[in-house]
Amino acid sequence: MVCLPREREHHTNLSPEEIHQLGLDQVKEVESKMLAVVNQLGFKDMKSFKAASTPTQNSTPTHARRSSTCTQVRRPDVRPAAAIVRTPAKAKLEVMQVEEFREKEASDAAYVDGTPDGSRPGHIMVNTGDFAKRTVLDIETTAITKACPDITCRFRLRRSCPTCALPPARKLHRLYRRMALYAERLGKEVGFYQDPYSYYGHLQDDMLRAIRLVVDTGFHYKHWTRQQVVDYFHEHSAIDEVTVQSETDRYSAWPAQALGYKIGQLEILRLRQYAKDQLGDKFDIRGFHDEYFPAARFPWMC
Repeated sequence: MVCLPREREHHTNLSPEEIHQLGLDQVKEVESKMLAVVNQLGFKDMKSFKAASTPTQNSTPTHARRSSTCTQVRRPDVRPAAAIVRTPAKAKLEVMQVEEFREKEASDAAYVDGTPDGSRPGHIMVNTGDFAKRTVLDIETTAITKACPDITCRFRLRRSCPTCALPPARKLHRLYRRMALYAERLGKEVGFYQDPYSYYGHLQDDMLRAIRLVVDTGFHYKHWTRQQVVDYFHEHSAIDEVTVQSETDRYSAWPAQALGYKIGQLEILRLRQYAKDQLGDKFDIRGFHDEYFPAARFPWMC
């Protein structure tokens, strides 16, 4: 396998202006993909799609929302291992409900590590607060992001592995952000998102990450107001109001944290293309994943 360049693996030299422009470019790219999907669904533009109300878009009661996420996580084909890795991970996952007192500030879903020895499995925390105001278009992509065990869990648990040859500071860093978003894109490549609404939900989540590049730098570099951030969300997405408000709070209070997802995903895609260019016909996606996210660093998962 070709030796991958690592100089930018855990940081970026991009300036705030460059990140802002990168975000604008990514928003434009994702918007074009979303428009293609809504045209496929019979809508002439994004505005008419956002105004429409369909059963797929309406949210479900709390227990049903959690159950839907469980179903996606436990689908028989949620581990397309042979297509993406040579040595699948076998980490167990549980789906849990965000505590009521955290619902207002918590994201739609989040992954929480299990213990390094496997005695307590990792779990996905699903936010069921204000369910009547939430959409369920992104349940499939959320399940892949938070629970794709063959790829994402290997990377998440890299930092907690007792045998990893990593400094403690890097084990504590939340390195999985870039891998989680890459796993979403990988889901399309291995056959997920067959339902156009589900694929739209995937693109909408991708749009969320692209918008972050714009509005985070808007907040902390260009001195945008809170209303400017909220307006930008609504202008370029159909993300529900509950999420818009909680995400805006997050960016204002935690500068640059949310930028790692999209920047990291793009870096992984860059490295993958680099490997393809170097290897040509010898390129194997499984070999790339084993090289960049080696299972050998946590043998207790395999």
